[in-house]
Amino acid sequence: MKIIVPMAGRGSRLRPHTLTVPKPLIPVAGKPIVHRLVEDIASVLNQKIDEVAFIIHESFGKKVEEDLIAIAQKLGARGTIYYQNEALGTGHAIMCAKDSLSGPAVIAYADTLIRADFDLDTTADSVIWVKQVDQPEAFGVVNLNANGEIIELVEKPKEFVSDLAVIGIYYFKDIAVLKNELQSVLDNNIIHGGEYQINDGIKQMMAKGMKFVPGKVDEWMDCGNKNVTVETNTRMLGFLHNDGENLVSTDVKLENATIIPPCSIAEDVVLINATVGPNVSLGKGCHVIDSTIKNSLIQTHAHIKNANLDNAMIGNHVNFDGNFTSISIGDYSVLE
Repeated sequence: MKIIVPMAGRGSRLRPHTLTVPKPLIPVAGKPIVHRLVEDIASVLNQKIDEVAFIIHESFGKKVEEDLIAIAQKLGARGTIYYQNEALGTGHAIMCAKDSLSGPAVIAYADTLIRADFDLDTTADSVIWVKQVDQPEAFGVVNLNANGEIIELVEKPKEFVSDLAVIGIYYFKDIAVLKNELQSVLDNNIIHGGEYQINDGIKQMMAKGMKFVPGKVDEWMDCGNKNVTVETNTRMLGFLHNDGENLVSTDVKLENATIIPPCSIAEDVVLINATVGPNVSLGKGCHVIDSTIKNSLIQTHAHIKNANLDNAMIGNHVNFDGNFTSISIGDYSVLE
């Protein structure tokens, strides 16, 4: 089994945090989004992962590539790096990894996290993960026949089709079939909004009678902008806490400080005259002094003083001393 992860986009909706770090590497509950995504998919599949192929922008740099290779190796898989240097759509991104498009594989876009527990239907030609939503007109949804098979993909339907939204994770029994259909999309210049889309390849597979079935997830968490990323951090902390995971490093230095779970607190963190939690992630090397923080996501080596933070997102190496509450501060910023 292979996992293909298109992640070349920088994530403009999550700026300023993505100006220095690609969105899939933003940590949620103490671990980068893409790391959690790959681990969760591997857990759901319950099969040996042979390869994880990451499709990135060449500008991400060698350190990012090394981190991604390490994610694959932790699963006992080979890590492969491909480049998509032009934003030409989901279908184009997948074809950038064409040398890895053979055999059973999962495609997962690295801006979402899931919680799921189900048996993968390996008799189907493809499984498309979906989640029941309240406003299906805002999503791409699937249309099912009487047998519960997917017969159509409909983007943001104006009239009700179903309330099962496509979340951007797909299984293919043989991804070489999708590869052939996407090559046809490229060769025939089938474009929507200036981009080549995975859906056009899938629609061609459906037209040839291939069997598509839905895979339903229990939780679907977005990381598109600051507010939803902080919310996703809160939800993930709750899940991990209920799973019994210990998310607080043993070397946290506490002086007149309280930690209210669930929280993820990395090593070398110092808390002085502080209350942290619930629902807070603090990265490595953070110092929090004379402050109260809840419902917030703070990356590494931030120094925070005299703060009362709620629904805040703070980047790496930030110095913050002030009275603002719901803030979004990028890397290496100073507010004193």
